[in-house]
Amino acid sequence: MNELIARDVVLVRAIETADQQKEILSEDDRMYASRSARELAQWQASGKQAGVTGDDFLQQRSEQILKRLTERTPAFASFAKRRNGMKTLSLTLPLLALLLGAGLDRITDPHRVDLLSAPLLLIIAWNLLVYIGLFIWLFIPSHPLGWPKAGLVRHLSVGKLSMPRKLPHVLATGLLNFSVEWGQLSRKLTSARLGRTIHLSAALFAIGAVASLYARGFLSQYAAGWESTFLGAGQVHSLLSTLFAPALAIFPLQGFSLAEIEALRFPQTTAAEGGARWVHLYAATIFLLVVLPRVILAVISNLRAVHLAKSFPLDLDQPYFRKLNESIGVSTGGLLRVLPYSFTVDEARHKGLGQIATMLFGEQGRVMLRPSTSYGEEPKEVLRDTDLNDVQVNITAALFNLTATPEKENHGAFLTYLAQSSTRGIAVLIDESSYLEHAGEALENDNRRAERVALWQQFCQFHHTTATVVNLLNPALHPLDAGVGLKLSAAA
Repeated sequence: MNELIARDVVLVRAIETADQQKEILSEDDRMYASRSARELAQWQASGKQAGVTGDDFLQQRSEQILKRLTERTPAFASFAKRRNGMKTLSLTLPLLALLLGAGLDRITDPHRVDLLSAPLLLIIAWNLLVYIGLFIWLFIPSHPLGWPKAGLVRHLSVGKLSMPRKLPHVLATGLLNFSVEWGQLSRKLTSARLGRTIHLSAALFAIGAVASLYARGFLSQYAAGWESTFLGAGQVHSLLSTLFAPALAIFPLQGFSLAEIEALRFPQTTAAEGGARWVHLYAATIFLLVVLPRVILAVISNLRAVHLAKSFPLDLDQPYFRKLNESIGVSTGGLLRVLPYSFTVDEARHKGLGQIATMLFGEQGRVMLRPSTSYGEEPKEVLRDTDLNDVQVNITAALFNLTATPEKENHGAFLTYLAQSSTRGIAVLIDESSYLEHAGEALENDNRRAERVALWQQFCQFHHTTATVVNLLNPALHPLDAGVGLKLSAAA
């Protein structure tokens, strides 16, 4: 599934998930879209003499729903056509870098090549520092840079956050949810494209600086020289010998001696024809240390971006997709793994978990109940034999009791460990059955229940997860059909 198809599929999922009361997409609309998509997918598959795939079905279904929404709500059409800001940035930033690099030499003496040119030395030094930082970060992948920021990624992935006017409230909510979710899903792709743009811009900035230096040399006579308050001729000779060593080793350029460096020290008079040698040395050095590595890094980022755009990493094992694929017979069920915390699950509630798995994955849905983690236990020790990235498990869910009061040192530590250890993300189930048994059905108790639910929701949000309230004694009270209401945390 490529990027454009994945974007439409995620957009439709966000709208359907927000429209739980079926205000903008009726049950008939959804059934018609599924039926039409199934027929189109089967027709396409017969032409290819292949079987119907879930990707083809989801693509056709999303196109059907988006077409219907566009016809009914003209304001939605403007959002559907909205494109991200990455294309504009990819064009303007490199061009701007080239122009800035070309104008860099205007702050220097137009008739002299400074052997200790601050702008050229800064270009080289900054890029070397970037290479060192990138190399070091290869060995600490578990500590994300925190850049680019989520807001920048969302803007580059989705565009402006503002919603078109005259949108139904439910549709606007779905679009806002999509903007946040797509920003998270496309983070790797956007980061690769942004890296490509930045590396290309750095290369063009250096090219602009060198090109301007040569262009000015056709119209002016360069003289060479240097001056420093703290550096002597020997130190400058050592510095330049180290700096220009790669260029002198690869290109047939003229070297220099300590005596020549001493002779070029300002304010002594120097021969004007000596400037060309230093222009060539700086140009060759910048090409080897800046332009060439940056172009290579840009190519690597581009290859990564192209791969991600062609094979977008959308997790089709999630309940929403499995429920849809079940309608064309390509779903194989799913496994819900439940990790209780300070919660003893009796037989009746175990049966309720099985019903929830059926809601999420269809008739073939299964549940795996793991032993409960006792209050205060270290989750790393308790779960050391549990593979949180087991490919056979479709959803891993932490289970808490609504009667418990969430604590950062215990419940929070449990959530943090699960979220950081699972690449797919985790769900959080809050069972209200025990609380309702003790509280009764009085109005004031209902208000207290709402307060406790809000407390858990805020607590889970603080730990970058989403709380889903369930009733294990009567799961039908909170239906989770097609994944509505059950959300996974962002992948670590």
